[in-house]
Amino acid sequence: MRKTDILTPIGITLGFIMIMLAILSKGGTEGISSFLDIASIFVVIGGLIASLLINFKMEQIKLTGKVINETFHKKDQQMPELVGMFIHLAERARREGILSLESEMDEVDDAFLKKGVLLVVDGIEPEVISDIMNAEITAMEERHYRGRAILEKAGEYAPAWGMIGTLVGLVLMLNNLTNPATLGPHMAVALLTTLYGTVLANLVFIPMKNKLEQKTEEEMFTRQIIIEGVIGVQSGQNPRILEEKLRAFLSDGNGKAPDEDAAMTGERIHGA
Repeated sequence: MRKTDILTPIGITLGFIMIMLAILSKGGTEGISSFLDIASIFVVIGGLIASLLINFKMEQIKLTGKVINETFHKKDQQMPELVGMFIHLAERARREGILSLESEMDEVDDAFLKKGVLLVVDGIEPEVISDIMNAEITAMEERHYRGRAILEKAGEYAPAWGMIGTLVGLVLMLNNLTNPATLGPHMAVALLTTLYGTVLANLVFIPMKNKLEQKTEEEMFTRQIIIEGVIGVQSGQNPRILEEKLRAFLSDGNGKAPDEDAAMTGERIHGA
């Protein structure tokens, strides 16, 4: 089940609030206007977009909104429930046979888990099942990498375009040293572009990329547990032995044995 990840908007909002408080504490409300410069925004945002258009294919560019949206959501995957599900499947397989597991998949939303169990029902060899499911994990990791690569490059290019804006501002300032009226605006361009680029990189793009990377690692870990569970069910392992084997993957926080009711009734797993 997908839920809203409130930490992302809270973190971004908090970062901008701290910057605004720093400005207001020294310059008051008048100081805010000193940190707004259209030319600096054009240099950083325009240059960043231009670099991304050169770096990526249009198909990847179109996915930018979807990739960013993923940082505002999370999947609610309860590990004890997952272990309980496999205990139930192992018990039913030993009691009624492997073919009886097909009906169990009707209410399961996790496509990876469902595919693994159906491969077991089809009588596929354990080694082949493991190869197929691990290949899916590899493909998923590659897809996720290509998705977050846009944010990774944006985090690299934003400060660089900030420095380009700084150089532009310095050149303009040096060319007009005889006109004191132009020194302030040109210096503002020089400094604000660096500020804008650095803030965008370190408050938005790089943290978002890191969050997506962490989510990929968590999903890969969960899928490895699913593979172990599927192979255990296919090989007819004792449910209690399978439980102990799967619990070895879990951290102390999630490593508690699943409720007896969950183990016996097989709580369904919701969420892709």
